[in-house]
Amino acid sequence: MNEVLQAIRSRRAVRAMTAEPVEPEQLRTVLDSARFAPHAGNRRLHRYVAVTHPPLLRALRLVSPGMLQHPAAAIVVCVDWARARSYGFPATARGPHVDVGTAAATMLLAAHGIGLGAGPVTSFSRAAVATLLALPEEVAPELIVCLGHPAAEQPSGMRRRGGPTWDDLVQWNRGGAGGQS
Repeated sequence: MNEVLQAIRSRRAVRAMTAEPVEPEQLRTVLDSARFAPHAGNRRLHRYVAVTHPPLLRALRLVSPGMLQHPAAAIVVCVDWARARSYGFPATARGPHVDVGTAAATMLLAAHGIGLGAGPVTSFSRAAVATLLALPEEVAPELIVCLGHPAAEQPSGMRRRGGPTWDDLVQWNRGGAGGQS
């Protein structure tokens, strides 16, 4: 199988991590991968805050109910709304949020590629995180990528109960031509 497809299919959200530190070069590698993610018009509306200081990581966990893991490092992906407005993006624009997702997905795959465990967190107090990180008023935290070395034992993932199958979620050629091409 193609290496890229294998990485996509084998990457998992890591919810249990060891206390082993993430090496600075590993953190730089994951951070650097974000610049290769697609960005609307290549405008670079995002800011990234790398966190490795244990007391700050503990404080982030306190204001992040979605952070189940105890990461050795975290990357907070932020939108620079002043910069976004300078390019004409209104506050309701979806593009900067889509770009948060592409950057996060790229960083998650990069972490997996170098043997780190990673997991995204979107359930957190944005105001508290902004305060903890002393972010400028116009820079809003949108997603946290937790990083660490995967523990040998991982909690079981959430199982889907009923609902649609993958094929139920995919439609082909909705314009009336019908059929799969």
